[in-house]
Amino acid sequence: MSRTPDARARDNQTRQIQESITNVEKHFGELCQLFAAYVRKTARLRDKADLLVREVSLYADTETPNLKNGLKNFADQLAKIQDYRQAEVERLEAKVIEPLKCYGTLVKLKRDDLKTTQSARNREAKQMQQLERMRQRSPSDRQIISQVGVGRITSSVVCMAESELQRATMDATRTTRQLEETIDEFEKQKIRDIKKIFGEFVTIEMTFHAKALEVYTTAFQHIQNVDEEEDLETPTPISQRKRLVEDEEDEEDEDLEDVTEDEN
Repeated sequence: MSRTPDARARDNQTRQIQESITNVEKHFGELCQLFAAYVRKTARLRDKADLLVREVSLYADTETPNLKNGLKNFADQLAKIQDYRQAEVERLEAKVIEPLKCYGTLVKLKRDDLKTTQSARNREAKQMQQLERMRQRSPSDRQIISQVGVGRITSSVVCMAESELQRATMDATRTTRQLEETIDEFEKQKIRDIKKIFGEFVTIEMTFHAKALEVYTTAFQHIQNVDEEEDLETPTPISQRKRLVEDEEDEEDEDLEDVTEDEN
C-alpha cells in the first residue's frame, strides 16, 4: 500500500520544517561566533588604547608645560573613549550575543518537537505496512475459508489493524498540527528577534561612535591648542635636569680646583 496523499503532504511539510530548523541552527551559530569575535576584538582594542593612554601620559611628564598640559588632556579624552568602549563591549554581550546563544536551546526544543511528530509518522507508516501484509495474506475466496471459521478470524484481525491505523493516523495528524503551530510561532519569534538583535547592534554602535566623535573632537582641540612659541622659550624637565646635573658637575670641578690650589 502506498502512502496516502495526506501522509505524503505531511512528510513534505515535516521535511521543510526540518530544513528550516537546520538553517537557523547553522546561521545563528555562525552569527553568534562572529559577533563574539567582534566583541573580543573590540575589547582588545580597548586594552591597547589603555596602553596608549598610559604612554602618552608618561611622555607628557617629560615635556614643556603647554605641551604637557595638551598631552595630559588628550590622554584624558582618550581614556574616556575607552570607558565608552567598555560599555559598548558589555552591551553587545548582553543585547546581541546572549540572545543569539539562546537559539541553541530553542533549536533543541524544536528538534524534540520534530522527533515527536516523526515518531507518530513512523507508527502510522508501520501500521499501514502491517495492514497491507494482512490483506495480502487474506484469501480471496472468503466464502470457502469462512466455512471453517478462518475467514471470520482473518476479518477480525484486519479490522483491528484498520482501527490501529486509524488511531495512528489521527495521532500523526494531531502532532503534525501541533508542530505547525509551534513552528509558526518559532518563525515569527525568529523574525522579531532578528529585528531586535540587529537593531540593538546598530544602536549600540551608533551610540558609541557618536560619543567617541564628540570626545575625539575635544581631544583634537586640546592638542591643537598647544602654544609651541611659548614652549620653545621654556626648557623641558629633561633639559632642566641635565642643566642641573651640569651645574653640579661644574661646582664639583670648581671645588676640586680650589682644593688643588690650596695644596699647592
